[in-house]
Amino acid sequence: MDAIEEVEIVIVGGGICGLATALALHRFVFCVKSLIFMSNHDLDLIYNVRTNLKSNRNMLNRKGIRSVVLERSETLRETGSGIAILTNGWRALDELGVGSKIRPTALPVQRVGEARCVKRSDLINAMADELPLGAIRFGCDIISVNLDSKTSFPVLQLSNGSSIKAKALIGCDGSNSIVADFLELKPKRIFALCAVRGFTNYPNGHGFAPDLTRMIKGEVLCGRVPVDENLVFWFIVQKFNYQGSKFPKDAELIRQFSLDSIRNFPTERLEMVKNCDVASLSLTQLRYRTPWEILLGKFRTGTVTVAGDAMHIMGPFIGQGGSAALEDAIVIARCLSWKMLEADQLEDSSKQIMSGKIGEAFEMYVKERRMRLVWLSAHTYLFGSLLETTSGLVKVMIGVTILVLFHNPTYHTRYDCGRL
Repeated sequence: MDAIEEVEIVIVGGGICGLATALALHRFVFCVKSLIFMSNHDLDLIYNVRTNLKSNRNMLNRKGIRSVVLERSETLRETGSGIAILTNGWRALDELGVGSKIRPTALPVQRVGEARCVKRSDLINAMADELPLGAIRFGCDIISVNLDSKTSFPVLQLSNGSSIKAKALIGCDGSNSIVADFLELKPKRIFALCAVRGFTNYPNGHGFAPDLTRMIKGEVLCGRVPVDENLVFWFIVQKFNYQGSKFPKDAELIRQFSLDSIRNFPTERLEMVKNCDVASLSLTQLRYRTPWEILLGKFRTGTVTVAGDAMHIMGPFIGQGGSAALEDAIVIARCLSWKMLEADQLEDSSKQIMSGKIGEAFEMYVKERRMRLVWLSAHTYLFGSLLETTSGLVKVMIGVTILVLFHNPTYHTRYDCGRL
């Protein structure tokens, strides 16, 4: 029987959330200045750390907590074309130290605060480049997660027959998360809507204003936002009614499907889709977790938790999927780093003590994120339901509810997830 590899922190999924979480842990810097960001309930830890600093000068420059990202693909997953990053997301990227690298790649969108549509590949590569060599392992397909009978630490079984035991396991593996399945989270709900996303390049410049424009005709929504002076990101959302109840997978079929969807739209929109980069096209059915499932869901068991789409997949209607995942990364790294530091200060640093501290960290993380995610999921759920329904009365009721609960359309961009 092969020996089980032991790793301190395992992150499943090398997408935006997984790489951001690994980078946040790597960026965590312990120094005296960091203590001012700790809450009052950590005063005992502050006292102990200050005392130990006098005898252990190495702690002063302690930087980073090592983690391993397990990615199923053989390369970084760059599919998905563009992604909106709003003000709250840029705060998180600046905290990760990559905001200044990504900003020059995308035009600011004209709206309150900072909003840009960035190429997913630019964002993924910028974060991956900042991670230590070997932090990402490709071709790691996880088939099961179980708990070790002695330590209660999670054990991951890979398709190649190997096993990995982790002190902490964070599932950032998207909507079809095996870690979410282990936590027995309810299956994702499915909107009766699908979305096509893609890029179109204009060699001589597109001439569009740097703004997000949406156009609705009948039951079809078509949106467009410039990435730079030549590149435009666009999306089409409509009810799922493809013949045979199967999505076309061939890129040319997806383009034709998109053209058929917007045949009554202005010519410039038709030309935009007709001349798109077919390699950038993706067609997905929109999924979500309801706000009440976010409110009541158990997102942590022992030293296992989830983040990003594995935790709170939501529709694209308010553009917060990527930014919320970046917030998750900052919060979970902060909670985990401080609790592991707290365990280091104890004379008894047994596996049971470490397991308890990691569990406390994940509980803090879930508690801090829950209500923020309830509001985001409620907003997107209502917006998706508005597009789904054909009843005029129901549309009016949903519209009034949105106006009452979310009368400030930019409220969700003002959130500050804090420092590492």
